[in-house]
Amino acid sequence: MRKYIVLLRGINVSGKNKIPMADLRDLLSSLQFQNIQTYIQSGNIVLESNEDKSVICNKIKEGIQNKFGFDVPVLARTIQEWKKAIENYPFSIKNEKIVAFTFLNKASKESVIEVKNIGEDKYKIVDDVVYLYCPLGFGKTKLTNNSIEKKLNVIATTRNLRTVKRLLDLSKL
Repeated sequence: MRKYIVLLRGINVSGKNKIPMADLRDLLSSLQFQNIQTYIQSGNIVLESNEDKSVICNKIKEGIQNKFGFDVPVLARTIQEWKKAIENYPFSIKNEKIVAFTFLNKASKESVIEVKNIGEDKYKIVDDVVYLYCPLGFGKTKLTNNSIEKKLNVIATTRNLRTVKRLLDLSKL
């Protein structure tokens, strides 16, 4: 069995697409995934499977659609890919509250996100990750999931550094 970190986009955000984590774990168990752990209420999962990422994502996406009636994008990374994403962060991490990772469903061929007035925010696109550094906070940035998806023609979901580190820690249990 291999461990994966799986991210769901857009659940339990602003009261939309509510999925209790206990119900999500039950669903994942019924889909034959093993050693399932969830972290906070926003669709962060660590699990084990013998299947590859695309099969895992499709099974979870279909399972959520069938059980909860939501069409939720699902992204998965191996633990090695997750570690590499952390190691490749190109900006300062002195203030963890302004550091984030936007995970993409596919590598981007673009190196620039055409968004006006991003102020002091910085980003760097490396393969299937957009690294974010937003000194004024994420509530004010124009580098949102929606803008990144639109400009890069991808599915994107963002996690802050604390969540990224915690998911790696959970993968070691």
